[in-house]
Amino acid sequence: MSLWRYARLFRQDILSAQPARLYRAWMAEFRTPFFRSYLCNQPDLVDLILKGRPDDFPKSDRIREGLTPLLGQSVFVTNGETWKRQRRIIDPAFEGGRLRDTFPAMYAAGEAAVARLAPQADGAPKDIEFHTSHAAADVIFRTLFSLPIEDETASEVFAAFRDHQRTQPVLNLGAFLPLPRWFPRFHRRRTRETARHIRALITDLTARRRAEIEAGTAPDDLATKIMTTPDPVTGKRFETEEMVDQVAIFFLAGHETSASALAWALYLLALYPDWQERLAEEATGAMTGTSTGAFGMSDMAKLRLSRDVFREALRLYPPVPMMVREASGTEVFRDREVRKGSQIVLSAWHLHRHERLWERPDAFDPDRFATDNGRSCLREAFMPFSAGQRVCPGAGFAMIEGPLLLSMLLRNYRFEVVADRPAMPVAHLTVRGRDGIWLRITPRGDAAPDVATN
Repeated sequence: MSLWRYARLFRQDILSAQPARLYRAWMAEFRTPFFRSYLCNQPDLVDLILKGRPDDFPKSDRIREGLTPLLGQSVFVTNGETWKRQRRIIDPAFEGGRLRDTFPAMYAAGEAAVARLAPQADGAPKDIEFHTSHAAADVIFRTLFSLPIEDETASEVFAAFRDHQRTQPVLNLGAFLPLPRWFPRFHRRRTRETARHIRALITDLTARRRAEIEAGTAPDDLATKIMTTPDPVTGKRFETEEMVDQVAIFFLAGHETSASALAWALYLLALYPDWQERLAEEATGAMTGTSTGAFGMSDMAKLRLSRDVFREALRLYPPVPMMVREASGTEVFRDREVRKGSQIVLSAWHLHRHERLWERPDAFDPDRFATDNGRSCLREAFMPFSAGQRVCPGAGFAMIEGPLLLSMLLRNYRFEVVADRPAMPVAHLTVRGRDGIWLRITPRGDAAPDVATN
């Protein structure tokens, strides 16, 4: 098809724009008059780019073109020394010990999500994406700023972000054309407006937290940890503007991606009710009768099935379907010259469903991770959080949040598909349902009240 038609299709939904043969190809080349792009599915090439020589394949500036209004110079879009300095400050906040400290807030958000669903559990079709977005946003605000989603500012950010997600195409014109820096990027007016509104709200939250830190009254949450952590190399901390950039990506990565994965997990369990019942039984057993009378971080090991189901949802519907890197020098991939400046596309969407790697790649089978093939593919062909030095710093956070919320919801409710509203995945900022993900929710008669966390 023509470049113009491809660009229009890509802008609407990057998944539908890709040919079916990419689910078997090790590598594919896409040419435009301005640049060449190479999609790499071969595991050793993916490993080389993300782990072996990551500095030679920095994140492409073309992806930044569409995200700049909201994310500014966040860790998601920067490269080189700027990115390394940002990660040195951010990473300590997501270490194992800190995750344990955030667990009570995460569990409280789960309890609130269960309570909010009670009036929705009437058997009528409901778009579950709204509710998983609400729950994931609550987790972010409770763990980052010690604020529940009911807080006025938190609620306003959540509403504005939903507006922004609907107006933001996956790629800006600058992603396809080599535009000079001074040339306007033609972001949609509504995209610019919602981004400004979100950043203004986050700036207010950040300024308030800085004042609390200076007064010695700040809570010990993720925002305080990040804002008080100096770069071990330079000794400098984030200024307010740069902290706003980081909070914006925490909200995007920690809210949008978690909401997407949780919604698809619930949809898959509605499609496969036998698995849903197994998880509900596991959750009921794990969340009652613990030694302390409460469910804590140490009890997450009891949610093995929930972890595998959430992992399988991430495989089939990776929230961020593609990552784009750029070749900083000329390379040779599979006997093909890849020139300096070429775009290197790493597609979790295709790699996770690759016919030459996974057994029954399109099947929903959480038990696959106990097989030799599943374990091998987890190492070589599973990257919902990227991999290597640029792996998402919140990957461990997400793998606690997802199974926990999934178990808490299934312990209290049943989810059924709506026959005339099948979910069709499309990719904008994250992989979502084209027209939502519609499910029927009903209460479980044997569900016991969730106990308070310790």
